[in-house]
Amino acid sequence: MTKDDCFQLGNISRTHGNQGELSFWLDVDDPLVYQQLDSVLIDIDDALVPFFIQRISMGNKQLAYVKLEDVDTIDKAQQLVGYDLYLPMSRLPKLEGNKFYYHEIIGFQLIDASVGLVGTITDVYDLSNNPLISIDHEGTEILVPLADPFIDHIARDERRFYMNLPAGLIDIYLKD
Repeated sequence: MTKDDCFQLGNISRTHGNQGELSFWLDVDDPLVYQQLDSVLIDIDDALVPFFIQRISMGNKQLAYVKLEDVDTIDKAQQLVGYDLYLPMSRLPKLEGNKFYYHEIIGFQLIDASVGLVGTITDVYDLSNNPLISIDHEGTEILVPLADPFIDHIARDERRFYMNLPAGLIDIYLKD
């Protein structure tokens, strides 16, 4: 399994206690979804190594306290601190309606309420508090804000992403 088949769950932030437990920082919207994990992939030197979880308990906000099999000393636990955690894409909770994962909309057609078909979504730039969608329009990159007020609806079966963008935004990119 490669990183392309997975999503980053978070990272190992520190040791917890002195029996080899670890604190996982979960970079997810709802950490409680992952409170029944039985295994996790840890990125060690660019290889995803599976570890089985003996127990997990949720801490405050994004933290989980985890005991991994075969990690039974603080020294073994310390060696894992700082590594990234991954899970297979199949473990992502399904989203509905206008909720989506950024990777999910790559390849969708972007349709604007005024302009019509704008092009194909090629990337999402996750800028702090201002994500942008990159759209390929006949070889020209168009960037549009990924803001909830502009999202009309998502037709997953049709691979179409419908937006109601501000008047003139697309025109800025298409003027000669």
